[in-house]
Amino acid sequence: MHGFLLALLSAVLFGASTPASKWLLGVFEPVQLAGLLYLGAALGMAPAAWLERRGAPSGRLDRANALRLAGAVLLGGVLGPVLLLLALRESEAGSVALLLNLELAATAALGALLFREHLGPRGRWGVAGVVLASGILAAGGGWPGLTAASLTAAACLAWALDNHLTALIDGISAQRSTLVKGAVAGSVNLALGALAAPLDLDLGHLAAALALGALSYGASVMLYIRAAHELGATRAQSVFASAPFVGSALAFALLGEPLGTKHAIALALLLPSVAALIRSQHAHPHAHQPLSHEHSHRHDDGHHTHAHPSLAAETRHSHRHEHDALRHAHPHWPDLHHRHSH
Repeated sequence: MHGFLLALLSAVLFGASTPASKWLLGVFEPVQLAGLLYLGAALGMAPAAWLERRGAPSGRLDRANALRLAGAVLLGGVLGPVLLLLALRESEAGSVALLLNLELAATAALGALLFREHLGPRGRWGVAGVVLASGILAAGGGWPGLTAASLTAAACLAWALDNHLTALIDGISAQRSTLVKGAVAGSVNLALGALAAPLDLDLGHLAAALALGALSYGASVMLYIRAAHELGATRAQSVFASAPFVGSALAFALLGEPLGTKHAIALALLLPSVAALIRSQHAHPHAHQPLSHEHSHRHDDGHHTHAHPSLAAETRHSHRHEHDALRHAHPHWPDLHHRHSH
């Protein structure tokens, strides 16, 4: 359940960014705001990444993981937020928030087609229920227009690819990957935005954008990465699908945008669908090849048997470690240790 709680908290933080970003678009251009949000994410993660590096220095990423991180930065850090903010400029925050459930469908489809994620019958019903709930909400919440819908769909596709690439990065911790993603993507977008139009230098507006980025993109992305490492991208994304509901609720409460009966119906459908995804583990004999990687882990899960005499088995920590070859059977999700074929 730890991974699901991380994904839920990540969703709440990210959901809050939709109405808040709509308000900030009255001050900044979309590319400028995207840059500030991701620079805020980097600033928010910098202390945690620095403390972690002091305690457990790690080596360089290998080529495969460096390419995955570069892809995540480009797709999820540079393109995704700009596309979303362009859509927000064209439509109501509540309508765009509802359409963000398309990210779940894209993540699930790519997981099955390209990334060796297993999704059994219960999981498929769960994904279908979440997508159906999204359709009910989109139909009942007002269509944001073809331009905004297309931009939101493109952002969701970019983030779906980012989700899978990020879930496979195993040579760097969630804090450090979020720091790199925020610093690089934020700098690129802010520079492009400043070239395109004058940047508002009001300290209050700048602080608000950076603070929003630290929470809704920095802390949220870091929590999502840790959840995806434990659950696999599709299941983490299924819990993260609650973010649009948070965004819609806040848009209603803070911006006066409409919510109605359709949202209650969709929520009633979403809850059992997410529950089905949570329960969609499967068990069978499977083999683990020798492996060396780094990620957040604990020593009471049957996979991490290396010793730390001064550390309790249930304590979560991160460092590079080795896995010996192992064959066993137990219920599992497609996490970092279970990317085998079916």
